[in-house]
Amino acid sequence: MRVRFAPSPTGFLHIGGARTALFDWLLARGADGTFILRIEDTDTVRSKLEFEKQIISDLRWLGLDWEEGPESGGEYGPYRQSERMDHYLPFIDQLVNSGHAYRCTCSKERLDEVRKAAEQVKAKPRYDRHCRELGLGPDCGSHVIRFKTPITGSTVINDLVKGRIEISHQELDDFVILRTDGSPVYNMVVVVDDLEMKVSHVVRGDDHINNTPKQILLYEALGVDTPAFGHLPLILGKDRSRLSKRHGATSVGAYRDMGILREAMVNYLARLGWAHGDQEVFSSDELIASFSLEAVNKAGASWDMDKLLWLNQVWMKSIELSDLVERTRRFYAEAGVEVDERLPAAVLTVRERSKTLIELVEKSRFYFVDDDELVFDAKSVRKFLKDETRGLLTDLGATFSQLEDWSVESLESLVGGFVEARGIGLGKVAQPIRVAMTGSRVGPGLFEMLVAIGKETAVRRIAAAVERCGSETTQQ
Repeated sequence: MRVRFAPSPTGFLHIGGARTALFDWLLARGADGTFILRIEDTDTVRSKLEFEKQIISDLRWLGLDWEEGPESGGEYGPYRQSERMDHYLPFIDQLVNSGHAYRCTCSKERLDEVRKAAEQVKAKPRYDRHCRELGLGPDCGSHVIRFKTPITGSTVINDLVKGRIEISHQELDDFVILRTDGSPVYNMVVVVDDLEMKVSHVVRGDDHINNTPKQILLYEALGVDTPAFGHLPLILGKDRSRLSKRHGATSVGAYRDMGILREAMVNYLARLGWAHGDQEVFSSDELIASFSLEAVNKAGASWDMDKLLWLNQVWMKSIELSDLVERTRRFYAEAGVEVDERLPAAVLTVRERSKTLIELVEKSRFYFVDDDELVFDAKSVRKFLKDETRGLLTDLGATFSQLEDWSVESLESLVGGFVEARGIGLGKVAQPIRVAMTGSRVGPGLFEMLVAIGKETAVRRIAAAVERCGSETTQQ
């Protein structure tokens, strides 16, 4: 099995393209086949190297490696269409010489008239085959080359996802395969590239399904075997329209930048239109072992941000703490938070309460900011840092400063004995401590937080909270 993912570098890697790449990659890995990356950059106006670099970066972030393609090389390169222009003309010449294609000198004005005439009778606009049997030679002047589509019959696609699809040739045009400037069009170059790269299975989005009968006809006219085709349903928004920017972010990079883990993104993309029993959480190895095109749904799948966030939270709890810590560093830096050796302990206290890496950073920011930069919630201050709390916090701070074993067990024992001796409930000191540490009534588990923040900072912030008791103002 040889499959390819062939993005155009005219923009960032779209979610739909990423899912196509993933499905192709899973097919190749599951069959011990070859995954090819080919850059389709013949649109010289819109194609940009920066987009190509970002697409490659996004694929590598997702863990989708390729055996052949840019940065990897391969036997059937080059793998950028812009570097393959000399590959296409011999095949076009073959089609002309075999009578499967012809030169057409019809002007734009004439083609406009043909289109308008069809529209007036509410017919499908198509070329009227004026030059089809003229036998024009290479000296005919400015011209395009058109494929001579059979007038009768039909082309059948035995689609690996959608099943049998039959398209009448009356629905097709004598489509252009070479422009007047000598550049080949998409359907021609794709066929040549897939042929020369020995692609066995073409699996792509069903927005390409109208191209497939044309490509099959080209394969047949060239006298070569046709690859197997499979067309994946589109990814839809919640309103069941095609996923677009109005539904939210549509590029892979945008989700990476908002703190989604690659494991969660791969897991979620795989489940968009594919299922394996009731299982929801899959590692890459499990996906490789389980994936098949037969289980891909024929209907479009809806993008569900809530489910992606749920999966991301699952994976944030699952990966090794040291790995999670390293992945957070970029987000702390971007948030302007300078971390220290307490980072692993801090991350551990908030990982299960966070849905993204950005949220994790925000929930743990209080550990690392300077005391005078800690933001206090006015309502929390009024409710928990009262005049009557001053004495409790003063005594507790003094007790904390004497504690040698700064551990969860020791702190639980110390605070438990403290409230018991005073005949008060734990809440009378727990919430004031939390406000002193975080500036808010909301935060991680009390004792885990105290251990993570460290004895020196805890004692210092309790002392500062004592000074704040009775205040109703916020300090930033």
